Amino acid sequence: MKIAGKRTGPAEIEALLLATGLLAEAAAVAVPDPVKGAALVIACVLKPSQDRSPAVHERLEDAIVQGLGAPFRPSRIVFVPDVPRTRNMKIVRRVIRAVCAGEEPGDLGALANPDAVDDPRAAIRN
Repeated sequence: MKIAGKRTGPAEIEALLLATGLLAEAAAVAVPDPVKGAALVIACVLKPSQDRSPAVHERLEDAIVQGLGAPFRPSRIVFVPDVPRTRNMKIVRRVIRAVCAGEEPGDLGALANPDAVDDPRAAIRN
């Protein structure tokens, strides 16, 4: 991902988020942005003991900013019950990216849980 002229991978961002202890899973994607070129969007699965409070949202943002700097402050954090994944349990970030950008996600035949595509759509509408 290249955000505001700085490059990083989704794994680095996801590691910072998972280190907070608040999340079961995280998926970081970059969507087009007219100012920065790309904006960071995070799809998060909270641990069962956590709620969607503003304090949780703030801690997640702070973890990224402290780890990578202010240009990587997420434009959006979306809380979902599950993320789309293949049968090998790999997260399919292209589907999350397409949904967050308002595009069609393409072929979903390889997904083990195609119903997980609706979760980010519903969360983005709210």
